[in-house]
Amino acid sequence: MDFAATMPLAKTLGIAIDEGTKDRVSGRLLVRADICTAGNIVHGGAIMAFADCLGAVGAFLSLPEGASGTTTIESKTNFLGAGPAGSWLVGEATPVKVGKRLSVWQTRIRIEGGAEVALVTQTQMVLWPS
Repeated sequence: MDFAATMPLAKTLGIAIDEGTKDRVSGRLLVRADICTAGNIVHGGAIMAFADCLGAVGAFLSLPEGASGTTTIESKTNFLGAGPAGSWLVGEATPVKVGKRLSVWQTRIRIEGGAEVALVTQTQMVLWPS
């Protein structure tokens, strides 16, 4: 399944999901000039959106039977380094805890073949049909 295609923001940012299972979601994002801030480094909001997309895919794949979806209710980002324009960011989201009502995902983002850029922890609420 092309998970990125189901999320319009992921498509706009150019996020590619390379692997998606309930235990691990990985993806890539090219740091383009139009998602940068001063100094030609990736904007923190783009980093957060990248991580949110990866964690959301994992949360969706981990839904309990009968659930209809998820929504992010909390996200915390530690910025660890810069992502320069022209570089590829790679991200890996893994579950911290998956339950009937909530799941918590941690996403590590780094420059491909290089330094850490961010560590993101997010909480996804499970949505149930009304």
